[in-house]
Amino acid sequence: MPCPFHDAFKTPREKAGILVNPFGDEEIPMLLKHADVREAARDWEKFSSNRPFRVPIPSEEHLRSTRQLPIELDPPEHQKFRQIVEPFFKRAKLPAVIAQVETLIGHLIDDALAQTEIEIVHQFALPLQSRALTYLLNTPESAADVWINWGIHVFHDASGDSSASPLEIYLNQQFDRAAAVPGEDFFSALTQAKIGGRRLTRAEMLGFANLAFAGGRDTIIHSASSIFNYIAQTPSVLEFLRADPKRIVTASEEFFRVMTPLTHIGRVCPARTKIDDHEVAAEDRIALGWAAANFDETVFEAPEEVRLDRKPNPHVAFGFGPHLCLGAPHARLIVRTLLTQLSERLESVSVVEAIPNIEVQPTYERANGFHRLRVKLSGRARANPAP
Repeated sequence: MPCPFHDAFKTPREKAGILVNPFGDEEIPMLLKHADVREAARDWEKFSSNRPFRVPIPSEEHLRSTRQLPIELDPPEHQKFRQIVEPFFKRAKLPAVIAQVETLIGHLIDDALAQTEIEIVHQFALPLQSRALTYLLNTPESAADVWINWGIHVFHDASGDSSASPLEIYLNQQFDRAAAVPGEDFFSALTQAKIGGRRLTRAEMLGFANLAFAGGRDTIIHSASSIFNYIAQTPSVLEFLRADPKRIVTASEEFFRVMTPLTHIGRVCPARTKIDDHEVAAEDRIALGWAAANFDETVFEAPEEVRLDRKPNPHVAFGFGPHLCLGAPHARLIVRTLLTQLSERLESVSVVEAIPNIEVQPTYERANGFHRLRVKLSGRARANPAP
């Protein structure tokens, strides 16, 4: 099947293996080859995450006041902090949570089919991400009403004062509530957690929660909307998945590969480093090009073809090494459930309006999800029950 997800890094990957990108006043070389990206992701001593605000590119000092945890730490501290919240992210494997996600997606599809047309990004994908997150964090589903009102991105520049952002105000309120009346939710667990025999500081609690709310938000939303668009452009995918439900797993992994919602992530070089012929000064950054690595033709045969039965599929859409994405089980649950129910219940998807989200940089342009995607859905006729 042809791939609507353009490989923006094919030429520089084949010619040089890196692409130097200007971000603000920095020039950051992005690693593009699959092997180079995986090797650098493992080598935390040479390519460190232990720099607050500098793992995302561009940096986020103006958007948040605290270090994101555990992603902005190196081993062994990273593992110690990761263990505090990992039980919540593993909830995606619990039968009760799986059932909740199945019910949620079923209701969202019911609502979508009842309408003449629906805008997928804000009316389907955003509620899906927000309500599914309540199951992961073990909070009341009604909390998602607040989260949905923040829109696609939780970060809003509050005139340079990140502590005045709606997200940070909300998180502080939740920690105050949990400290006074602890429960079984994510916020309560952080107020009770200890590291090295001491309680977490409020800044550390905020660092965990900030990542939980920001880290998988637009990525899940872009993934869900991209799947609807792909089905509209390639209607045969529905019958392909219906013919063998076992294809759902491999199809999900192939969608993660070709979509790769997070284009790249930053690492800081503690010492002067040479990347091919490019010199990186001490305390300067490189980028791990997840999206570029996932189209490396030396690893993936015909990488610009969407092969929903591709196996093996060693993609790096969830990162690689010690910082492998905490939310990967959650993302897999959502996408697999979505594909299952769409293939069972839809006859077709037609696009009414599509405004793609384009990452525009001086050295590349890459489509990544949608700002707006209005579609019409046609449901399958349901068989009459046996008498």
